[in-house]
Amino acid sequence: MSARGMLSVVGTAVGGLVGWTAPPPPADPAVVRELLTDIGLTPADGDDQLTMAVRVFQARTGLDPDGVAGPRTVHLLTRYAAEARELRLDLAA
Repeated sequence: MSARGMLSVVGTAVGGLVGWTAPPPPADPAVVRELLTDIGLTPADGDDQLTMAVRVFQARTGLDPDGVAGPRTVHLLTRYAAEARELRLDLAA
């Protein structure tokens, strides 16, 4: 198993221990870009801008701002994006 695969397994296991209800989506750049857009941090095209947007999100949420969308970052992005979508739906009603 690759190191990335092992980290994914470990991250999912730890997530279950800390109360994650579903495994986070993959840290695919397109998925991360969409989640950042949902919370209002729309990154410009390019890997450098995506990394910077991830760093901004991590800093705002108290994570180590390393720019890497690991399991904890993706989990929080998923949670905040879902909350932002719910708020938009509530305001539209």
